[in-house]
Amino acid sequence: MSNFDVKLAEGKTGESEIAEWLKANGSHILPIYEIADKQFKGPAMYQSNGETVIAPDMAVFNAYGITFIEAKHKNAFSAYRLKNIWTTGIDLHHFRQYQKFQAALKLPVWILFLHKGGQAKDSPPSPAGLFGNSLKKLVNSVDHQSDRHGKTGMVYWDKRSLIKLSDYPL
Repeated sequence: MSNFDVKLAEGKTGESEIAEWLKANGSHILPIYEIADKQFKGPAMYQSNGETVIAPDMAVFNAYGITFIEAKHKNAFSAYRLKNIWTTGIDLHHFRQYQKFQAALKLPVWILFLHKGGQAKDSPPSPAGLFGNSLKKLVNSVDHQSDRHGKTGMVYWDKRSLIKLSDYPL
């Protein structure tokens, strides 16, 4: 199994754990998958203007309405030594795409991070749990960005800008 296949399987496991937690807390889940098998492009929204926008992993329906969830599964937060804080992040291009998605649909998007309490490189043991916040709040609480990580750069948040939703295991 390739490294990509291993990471894909881990990501899907994390998405499933988050979806199960949401269901156990009264939500109905509509997973959003790629249209063609083995494309590995992830979910997308095809807009009437011809633009394609990356979509979050699932739509969640509950007493509060409809929310779209991007589920991230990570072993650990990273210790950001410059500020002595815990950080986590996502691909910068995807972050911008989720903002376009939310603007087009006028429905909330949340990013959830499932951290299993492992240990990132050169970091102490990480806090564990399910953390997240609305995209609206995360846009205004970016701690820093880096062009040195990921294909398109990364955007990072201080753990304190996230709401702890549950301990781990869920």
